[in-house]
Parts: sequence; C-alpha cells; structure tokens
Amino acid sequence: MKNVRIAVAADLADDDDFDVTAEAMDRAQRARLIRRTRTGLGLSQAEFASRFRVPVGTLRDWEQARTTAPDFAVAYVRVIGQHPDMVAKAVA
Repeated sequence: MKNVRIAVAADLADDDDFDVTAEAMDRAQRARLIRRTRTGLGLSQAEFASRFRVPVGTLRDWEQARTTAPDFAVAYVRVIGQHPDMVAKAVA
C-alpha cells in the first residue's frame, strides 16, 4: 500500500464514502479557484480559453480536477482575476 497522507478520512458509516488525499484536496482547491475566476468574469470555458490563450481542453481538465493545474497556471489565473483586461490585452 502506498504511503499517502489522508486529508479527510472516509465516513465509516457510509459505504460510498472514501478517503481523500492531500493531493486530491489541493487539486480540488485549484479547480475551484479557476472555475470561480472564470465564472466571476461571466465567461464560458470556451470564451475564457480563447481570451486568455489557454487550451480549452486543459481548462476543462483543471476545472474538473482531472489534472492538477501547475503553480504557474494558478498564478496566471490569480492575475487574470485581478486584472482581466490588462492580461487580455497583453496576450492579444
């Protein structure tokens, strides 16, 4: 068995519940930040991807926590959240 850190232990009374690792929690938090930034700007995934030059498939994977957004992407999304027009102009 792998030596993984459990962030949230499963509810033993719930047969469908499962342990959540620290890595999975981090991936979920990153996904939430990205999704909330995009929706806060009122953009669809396709619009956000096009405006900020992110492949739409990559954006979907990050938002659905299929893959973990790398640190640089999280930083980029934070800057987009603070200065969306400046970033859009810079990448145009």
